Amino acid sequence: MFRTALRNVLAHKARLLMTVLAVMLGVAFVSGTLVFTDTLSAAFRNQSAKSYDDVAVAVTAPLNTGDPAASSGLSERTRQKIAALDGVAEVTGRVTGFAGVPDKNGKLIGVGWSNKGTNFVAGKDGKDASFAFASGTGPVADDEIALDQDTATKGGYQVGDRVRVATTGPVKTYTLTGVFTTEDGAVSAGGSLVLFDTKVAQRLFAKPDTFQEITVRAESGADADKILAAVKPLVGDTADAKTGQDLADEQARDIESSMGTLNQMLLGFAGIALFVGIFLISNTFTMLVAQRTKELALMRAVGASRKQITRSVLAEAGLVGLVASVIGFGLGIGLAAGLRSAMTAFELKVPAGNLVIGATPLVSALAVGVLVTMLAAWLPGRRAAKIPPVAAMSSVHAVATTKSLVVRNTIGAILTALGVVGVVLGAGKGGSDGRTFIAGGAFLALLGVIVLIPLLSRPIIALARPLLNAFGVAGKLSGQNAVRNPRRTGATASALAIGLTLVTGLSVVGASAGGAMDRATTDQIKADYMIAMASGDGLSQAALDAVAKTPGATAVSPQQAGWFDLEKGGFASVSGVAPDAIGKVLKLDVTEGSLDSLAKGEIGVEDKTAKKRGWKVGDTVKVTFADKKKGEVTVGAVYADSDFVSPIIVDAKVLNAHDTQPYIPQILVKMDGGPSDAAEKAVMKSLGDNPAMTVMDKKDIRDTFSGAIGMMLNIMYGLLAMALLIAVLGVVNTLAMSVFERQQEIGMLRAIGLDRRRVKRMVRLEAVVISLFGAVVGIGLGSFLGWAVGETIKGSLPDYALVVPWGRVGIFLLLAGLVGVLASLWPARSAAKLNMLQAIKAQ
Repeated sequence: MFRTALRNVLAHKARLLMTVLAVMLGVAFVSGTLVFTDTLSAAFRNQSAKSYDDVAVAVTAPLNTGDPAASSGLSERTRQKIAALDGVAEVTGRVTGFAGVPDKNGKLIGVGWSNKGTNFVAGKDGKDASFAFASGTGPVADDEIALDQDTATKGGYQVGDRVRVATTGPVKTYTLTGVFTTEDGAVSAGGSLVLFDTKVAQRLFAKPDTFQEITVRAESGADADKILAAVKPLVGDTADAKTGQDLADEQARDIESSMGTLNQMLLGFAGIALFVGIFLISNTFTMLVAQRTKELALMRAVGASRKQITRSVLAEAGLVGLVASVIGFGLGIGLAAGLRSAMTAFELKVPAGNLVIGATPLVSALAVGVLVTMLAAWLPGRRAAKIPPVAAMSSVHAVATTKSLVVRNTIGAILTALGVVGVVLGAGKGGSDGRTFIAGGAFLALLGVIVLIPLLSRPIIALARPLLNAFGVAGKLSGQNAVRNPRRTGATASALAIGLTLVTGLSVVGASAGGAMDRATTDQIKADYMIAMASGDGLSQAALDAVAKTPGATAVSPQQAGWFDLEKGGFASVSGVAPDAIGKVLKLDVTEGSLDSLAKGEIGVEDKTAKKRGWKVGDTVKVTFADKKKGEVTVGAVYADSDFVSPIIVDAKVLNAHDTQPYIPQILVKMDGGPSDAAEKAVMKSLGDNPAMTVMDKKDIRDTFSGAIGMMLNIMYGLLAMALLIAVLGVVNTLAMSVFERQQEIGMLRAIGLDRRRVKRMVRLEAVVISLFGAVVGIGLGSFLGWAVGETIKGSLPDYALVVPWGRVGIFLLLAGLVGVLASLWPARSAAKLNMLQAIKAQ
């Protein structure tokens, strides 16, 4: 039986090609993901270990954020005490913060969040061990800096040039004294690193004689644990002290965790691709079994048992899966290498290192490829075993019994009903719990629809019959062929339906969320411009003061982030605003009281929060401020939900009285005469043309808030493209094998006058009908799931409303039709080239 299986594989190479391709693509995705993430993990682990090679102990202490119990950094005196300990060879203090460098055109080099500045620490030899200088030296004066080599190259800077540097304060110009190479993670992520003299860095990022981190290098033979034990009493409870080895291990675990998340996401899409591939494989083996009815019946007649027939089909599938897995694994290695190279397109650098090809990707590739193929071939194998020996005397293929169809449709109806109930319940619950219900319901509904899809094919395709009749005889025949074998049509359409269910669901949620953000921006923002740091850090008070002096600025308000610790109710987020300007830059619908009360030190409260806490205008609320001082505030206004302020707003001066380091994410500006090029230039000029600060008009604001949604959708579309590609292969395979199966019929049609052109049209229209059928099912189910998911995020997006992106739906249908046309090219050509006499004689 094994020899029989091998012979069948070799005899049907062309017919099994699409199955090989489907398995190969799925395996390539799985193995490529594992190799890629293993390679990244190893590269970052090695880089992390290297960065802690000479570190015996590291102490970190974030700067005070307004909480007296929090750390205030590490003093120079503490550094000197640590340096005096036994076994300590050298102690280095570091401060770090945002620093960005523009290119010659004034554009910020690198991504804002990965642009850093720190201090140059000269050792006894005048060098800093953390940086290897390719040219020049480190900065030792107030007006000197050094740049990493990548940033210097991108900006076209050389030693001796004057370079503008942006921080959270005003832009300043420095002399470039050196260019260095580094393993720093910010540079590896495509950002920049600026070195300042220590005193300058402390003024910019901390306080004089204060560090955020101290690293200790031990003398030869000294015990790091003993040094750690001696350091801890010197730094206090607010600082975190660990050995370099512990930090390296901790960072390695963090890297492993972050890579694991990426791994799971990519493997999830690989799973979707393989799930789609199962339908292609099952369809292929179902048709092969049907075409070999006589052969299998003869084998039963000469003594082959049912188990032997099943094992023969499974052995055939195993061989196909093995070949596809080996090729797919090789392709996966190439995919991993390509992904690593592609990261440079996003200005993301991967530390040096070879591709890591372990046993896990290889075993996973073989296991996934072989098992998926054999699983998909199991049902066709069982059906093959049931072929009676008497079938050898008949040319009629086995057809599904009425009982089997009733059982199938009953199971499909139950699964679909359970899935729909789960989705509706999830939509009603809302939140993360609701999404869990929806995920389970969606899985059941998708399975149910797939089981029911042969039943659905007849009525849905019947709707297209009038359109097909317009193509004459070829159109009528294509419509009949599409529903002749509902199981085959359903299995082929299922692959496209799965892919388009996911794509459509994502599109509906994305379009609805994007629409909500657009409406929120248009309806709620009255300001002409919003100012923010490219790094995501807060703006300084100096920036706010500078913007307030902009010629033509009629209203300027910060969006300052703060919090209150409520006596009853815990922490509550608070927005600090300018009382005289907030109503001019944001549309806040006041339902009770007046925003003028903010100028008296009173608070405004969002209506949902007010109802939840039982507050009304005039109530007094006991709070604890950021500096732990207790006080009382009075409710002066209640306003409708807003996407742009916290549930509580207050005069920024109230927050500043209790917070030495206010955090201002955005500044809103209203200009006399509205937005214009001149107005934007005036605002930029007031900020010193700081390249690290972005001045956004309403369109930019919309793009900022909606951009993440669009980017996520594009990534999802790209990852789901693999599943859709496999679905296309399924249509090609079904048509090709259908043409082979219908040779005699096509020969008869040719003999009675159907020319080659109309034969091609018949096959092509059949492919388009099947593709559009799958697309309609997928779009319908995807829209339903998109509505349900949207119901769970309504609470966090007050302006959320269901939006069906009809333009994209039309594109999906158009692409499905195009898929049918492309998939039919080879089968249609094969059908048209059939010799009619030989085809008529085909058995």
